[in-house]
Amino acid sequence: MPNKAIIHTDQAPAAIGTYSQAVKVNNTVYLSGQIPLDPETMKIVSDDVAVQITQVFDNLTAVCEAAGGDLSSIVKLNIFLTDLSNFPIVNEIMGQYFAEPYPARAAIGVRALPKDSRVEMDGIMVV
Repeated sequence: MPNKAIIHTDQAPAAIGTYSQAVKVNNTVYLSGQIPLDPETMKIVSDDVAVQITQVFDNLTAVCEAAGGDLSSIVKLNIFLTDLSNFPIVNEIMGQYFAEPYPARAAIGVRALPKDSRVEMDGIMVV
């Protein structure tokens, strides 16, 4: 039977639905999608996509740390954007949070995201 733990931190937005911020099974952590919510106000931080992307990375960082890792522990990152023309901004900001070797990654264009967010990210981390 796998060792399963629910991960929660007040340093990232609370779940706004029927999910956990992350679930750890043995040494693998499944990170739920993070949108650019301020953890204190639970409101989108800005309409500016660069500010939103930065907040998402900050939220992911908080959940990773609560699970005993950090962003460098992410092995797979999924990025959802309502406008794929913003992908160069994701790359630029991601370079401020990650160093080589980079995680495997997917970038997916979507029509809409929760709370009219322009970006959402989830991933898998190994600790």
